[in-house]
Amino acid sequence: MNTIHWTEKAFRQLRKIKDAPTRKHIYKEAQQLTVFPDCQNVKRLTKHEYGYRLRIGDWRIIFEFDGAVKVISIEEVKRRNERTY
Repeated sequence: MNTIHWTEKAFRQLRKIKDAPTRKHIYKEAQQLTVFPDCQNVKRLTKHEYGYRLRIGDWRIIFEFDGAVKVISIEEVKRRNERTY
């Protein structure tokens, strides 16, 4: 099992999520990274500063792995529509 290290930035971003059930769900889903690489919704990123992302609905957890998981940031993905471009 891997340990999960949260950066101060990621922890602050998690605390700023106003919807408590969403915040708890994101934290709970992030705990599955303890069994990385045997977890779902994880994708290796190409041409990106960091190595991996975990998809949780409209949210993404960006993280690195070097024997331990290091959560870098939590980002909300806005939906695209016909006015996106």
